[in-house]
Amino acid sequence: MPPLARFVVTALAWLPVTFAVWYFVAPMLVFLVRGIASVAVLPFGDLVRAVEQSGSTLQFVTSLKPGQAAAGGVVTVGVDGLLYSFGMPMFAALTLAAREPGRWKYLAGGIVALLPFVAFGAIADMLKNVAITAGPIVASQAGFSAGQREAIAFAYQFGTLILPTVAPAVIWVLTHRAFLERLRAEGRR
Repeated sequence: MPPLARFVVTALAWLPVTFAVWYFVAPMLVFLVRGIASVAVLPFGDLVRAVEQSGSTLQFVTSLKPGQAAAGGVVTVGVDGLLYSFGMPMFAALTLAAREPGRWKYLAGGIVALLPFVAFGAIADMLKNVAITAGPIVASQAGFSAGQREAIAFAYQFGTLILPTVAPAVIWVLTHRAFLERLRAEGRR
């Protein structure tokens, strides 16, 4: 079997395993994302009071009031961390399929490098919920301008559609350049 075909088949064989492991360790990964998100929302002032976690879901506790609610009610936005971290198993499958020396180091480093991208997607999702999809009473309390809402919509699309798949692939290519060169050289023979 040609080296490229062997690599592709091996990566495909690793995918079910890496997705299963990812699903079960997701609460630990989301815990790390929660730490990043807690720091990343600081520029939004008092909009986000706290970032909490329930399993693989992040709960953004805001200072916004739901409708005409009394002083006790606040809006909490739940964001599923799995939606933004599904590229991690793909990265893991590619890393394990390459069978390079030091693969566990590359795997751990790549997962850590992907955490900020997951946090970006989760924060963009929260902002989209507050500024765009929430009712007009809640959205008006957030105080975002039309231009800011457009930027939030772009960040949400980018964080949902692009980053979860492209970031793992780019990080994998950057960490496995020597493997790709060897694969290319073997393919020419």
